[in-house]
Amino acid sequence: MAKEIKELEKVASQVRRDIIRMVYDCQSGHPGGSLGCTDFLVALYFRVMKHDPKFNMNGIGEDLFFLSNGHISPVFYSVLARSGYFDVEELKTFRKLNSRLQGHPTTHEHLPGVRVASGSLGQGLSVAIGAALTKKINKDNSVVFSLHGDGELQEGQNWEAIMFAPHNKVDNLIATVDFNGQQIDGPTSSVLSLGDIGAKFEAFGWEVLHADGNNMTEIVETLELAKSRTGNGKPIAIIMKTEMGKGVDFMEGSHKWHGIAPNAEQLAAGLAQLEETLGDY
Repeated sequence: MAKEIKELEKVASQVRRDIIRMVYDCQSGHPGGSLGCTDFLVALYFRVMKHDPKFNMNGIGEDLFFLSNGHISPVFYSVLARSGYFDVEELKTFRKLNSRLQGHPTTHEHLPGVRVASGSLGQGLSVAIGAALTKKINKDNSVVFSLHGDGELQEGQNWEAIMFAPHNKVDNLIATVDFNGQQIDGPTSSVLSLGDIGAKFEAFGWEVLHADGNNMTEIVETLELAKSRTGNGKPIAIIMKTEMGKGVDFMEGSHKWHGIAPNAEQLAAGLAQLEETLGDY
């Protein structure tokens, strides 16, 4: 396990390099949340999730992932490319004209790995529930994963979905909340306090797990535990504590890096903190 964790950490380091380079190259994008969620997505795609990079849109027999907070597309694109869905060189086109790698993932470009357009916050949990119910109807025992921002939970549609899933025993669903305490306008505690998110999910009938999302061992173990707990009559929520901007010291913990690009000096400083492990594109 220790050796496998080291390998995952090497992948995460490369993905973080991809993120800051992608956002720098087009001078647009969302590096903070992307860096914070890197360990989660690497653990999911390189260890936990059963998936096929050849990509079939219907996903029969595969675990599925839905990114609800679509603005953190840099980490999603990097992980998809690094796990074989498309050529890593395509990361150079991020947010460029006619690119398949738009600022928020879309489906009309037919980018492998993307099953739903996202970025209109608050919708992803409803989509994930629909996919999970479809698997149940088709007697497909695979699991549906989703990721949501903590500030995103201020959207009311989430709470309809959070009520619906336990009532309908959607127990093949694992929804993770990126709890970094930051959103575009400031700390979530100042913008609109979320209170005890775990207790709220539990009150609605979910099984709740907690994890340090920037500790690779802990996030792998929590995801694997969650997957082992599916089929027990309840949907599962993981409240994942992360640091916005994780891995680049001057970006860490500040909402200011939610949606701005580094300059050339900041890019160099950030890359100096991150090991190149798989080769830059």
